[in-house]
Amino acid sequence: MLSKELNKNPVEGFSAGLIDDEDIYKWEVVIIGPQDTLFEGGFFKAYLTFPYDYPLRPPKMKFITEIWHPNVAKNGDVCISILHEPGEDKFGYEKPEERWLPIHTVETIMISVISMLADPNSDSPANVDAAKEWREDPNGEFKRKVARCVRKSQEMAFD
Repeated sequence: MLSKELNKNPVEGFSAGLIDDEDIYKWEVVIIGPQDTLFEGGFFKAYLTFPYDYPLRPPKMKFITEIWHPNVAKNGDVCISILHEPGEDKFGYEKPEERWLPIHTVETIMISVISMLADPNSDSPANVDAAKEWREDPNGEFKRKVARCVRKSQEMAFD
């Protein structure tokens, strides 16, 4: 399905693989916090769950490692355009071409998520508290909470 392509063209900053070789729809990914961001040095584990009609519909992504970010809900659900159902956005925030397209792969999803970590979108937050802190004082409370998540992720990385 997807892993052959990943092995041929590995992308820096994450690793991905099946949770269970018997189930091609459930993947575990580890994103390495991007350099020169508040998330640098972190190891953030997440699950990618693909629908049975993939690639017509997007997978869902959920961080298992605690992460404080405007575009990650407090329960870990990732909220970015590329993972939204294809078509028109009923709220008018996103253009159809920004949403899910069948050409997307694990690589393009991971590149988007890594980019999201480096450059949060606080206009359409999944975590309103994190978005408020990011907008008002990114080097204050927001930075402290992210640093705590990075430290916790490092401690749990080899569990």
